Amino acid sequence: MTNNTQTTPFGRYAPPDKAWLARAEVEPVLEPEMPIVDTHHHQWYRPRPQMGTGGEQRYMLDELLADINTGHNVIATVFVEDSLTGNMLRAEGPEAFRPLGEVEFANGIAAMSASGNFGPTRVARGIVGFVDLTLGDAAGPVLEAMVAACGGRFKGVRGSGNYDADPIIGNGKGATPDMFRSAAYAAGMKKLVALGLSFDAWVFHPQIDEVTTLARKFPEANIILGHLGGILGYGRYAGRKDEVFTDWKQSMKVLAGCPNVSVKLGGQVMRLAAFDYLRLERPPSSAELAQEWRPYFETGIELFGVGRCHFESNFPVDGMLCSYRTLWNAFKRIVAGASAAEQRALFSGTASRVYRLGI
Repeated sequence: MTNNTQTTPFGRYAPPDKAWLARAEVEPVLEPEMPIVDTHHHQWYRPRPQMGTGGEQRYMLDELLADINTGHNVIATVFVEDSLTGNMLRAEGPEAFRPLGEVEFANGIAAMSASGNFGPTRVARGIVGFVDLTLGDAAGPVLEAMVAACGGRFKGVRGSGNYDADPIIGNGKGATPDMFRSAAYAAGMKKLVALGLSFDAWVFHPQIDEVTTLARKFPEANIILGHLGGILGYGRYAGRKDEVFTDWKQSMKVLAGCPNVSVKLGGQVMRLAAFDYLRLERPPSSAELAQEWRPYFETGIELFGVGRCHFESNFPVDGMLCSYRTLWNAFKRIVAGASAAEQRALFSGTASRVYRLGI
């Protein structure tokens, strides 16, 4: 990632450029004692080229711990599935049950971490998997199998309904327009809710009303909106920052009227497109990140309150732009004016309650 004329392919993951990231100034860790629950990260090993990104890609326990051990007090994490690239799927068996392989993999990492031999952070204390809820009633046995596989760590499912008609955007695997409003999806949601599991909703900002419909249809469901509602800033949304913000805020205001919905604060590197990092001489500082992201984060907190907001790293994806240390410094800068109790809620308390982590 050097200064050139290439436009960053927003919405597409590429392995972080370590040489470019090394140009960043190493920042002191802000509020190093603050307990943090990272509510959204991935773990993967991709031995073959994926999504046109080149060769082997690895982000396993060692790589995650190397990031965590740069100074912030991360006490626990939530593993989130990566269905788009088929991460760790079972090689055999019925298609609907193949994602069991990923949660079994995550549970193995969690068991390693729980031994204490890899440090104090409890990695994958919560596990969020993928189940195709469009299967309707047939999703029930798959959900039950995931619960059984994870020894109490399986917390819920991520639904990737993120869809946009612009082919530049890049949609979720299997995502279709109004997917969350379909009768089949409602039947799958009914099975999920009956098991007391949470639902991570991944949509783009023009689709937030789909999540509102789902939240109203299932008021007993624990729904978690990912990546601050998937604000888009590239493709047909480029150059429309103020318009996009207004539309996003209005949709979020309506969604905030559903008390069963909480929001993840983070995940803005790939989709918001605020930093064209392939053209930057160096990675942005935490102060620069905070300045750019603050209006969105503060609006989310204003609408939902600290009791329904929690932070996520979205690593290694957001590691394309900055280090783990810099990212959490940026989050701390954004909420520096909040009270100590509010900051505890945002960084760990709300996450523990929403994901039922017991910490």
